[in-house]
Amino acid sequence: MNPALESDRPFINPYLAIIVGVMAVSFSAIFTKLADAPPMVIAFYRLGFTVLLIAPFALGRTGRRELRGMSRSDLGLAVGAGVLLAMHFTVWITSLEYTTVASSTVLVTMQPLFVVLGGYLFLKEGLTRRALVGAALTLTGSVLIGVNDFRIGGQALYGDLLAFSGAVFIAGYVLIGRSLRVRLSIAPYTLLVFGSAALVLLIGNLVTAAPLYPYPAMDWVYFLALAAIPTILGHMVFNWALRYVKAAVVSVSILGEPVGATILAYFIFGGVPSQLQLGGGTVILIGLYIFITSAMERKAFSVLRQN
Repeated sequence: MNPALESDRPFINPYLAIIVGVMAVSFSAIFTKLADAPPMVIAFYRLGFTVLLIAPFALGRTGRRELRGMSRSDLGLAVGAGVLLAMHFTVWITSLEYTTVASSTVLVTMQPLFVVLGGYLFLKEGLTRRALVGAALTLTGSVLIGVNDFRIGGQALYGDLLAFSGAVFIAGYVLIGRSLRVRLSIAPYTLLVFGSAALVLLIGNLVTAAPLYPYPAMDWVYFLALAAIPTILGHMVFNWALRYVKAAVVSVSILGEPVGATILAYFIFGGVPSQLQLGGGTVILIGLYIFITSAMERKAFSVLRQN
């Protein structure tokens, strides 16, 4: 990694950035639910607009130099991360057509189970007992939020399975990001990942003959909003933070999304949360506090030891 491209010392607290990212991705299910377009079309325009918005920053002089200097293995991993992201968006957005926002969001955010395991096996990233307790509480809160909303059998079960498979795909995407972000700066990396994901989705739309146009004017607003808020302020911020924190920190923090999504669904769709969902949200916030403060303390201790 060329220090001129991105400093080893973050310009803002990465944990604060992650909190902002969680707030941003909470809008993902809302904008997706509002858009009147097929799932892969929504995902394609979401990532396509994202690429257009970040390209001027990624293709500057230093960015172009970094892209030209990438190894084939790093390039392949970045493209692979993009493919996994495309598959995640496709199955998750499709799940919203068959199951509820709460159920889909909870199941897709089960990805910490796979990220923590993968981080330990492949990246040698362990967690303290206190952090594991916080992660377990957060995961439990996510289940509580969606348990009353689960529908057994039929289309709802199909939607739940799609959402859960989305958790597997996003876990692979996060783990690859953690591996590559120590060598690649944020703008070129996300351009490759989002660009390859958009290309995969475009091919999928063409193969399935999904109509890329026309759509109502408000749908284009939702597409752009999906790019600007949950993708750039959400996913791109998470990718930025992966250079400075463990994959599990980003992954577990994303479990705060069901809280934000449920609150937004209440104001926009009139979905009144149950007492169990309110309790689950409280458990999530407590778990996140324990987990993130534990990670911050361990990080600070590591810095003191290095100094």
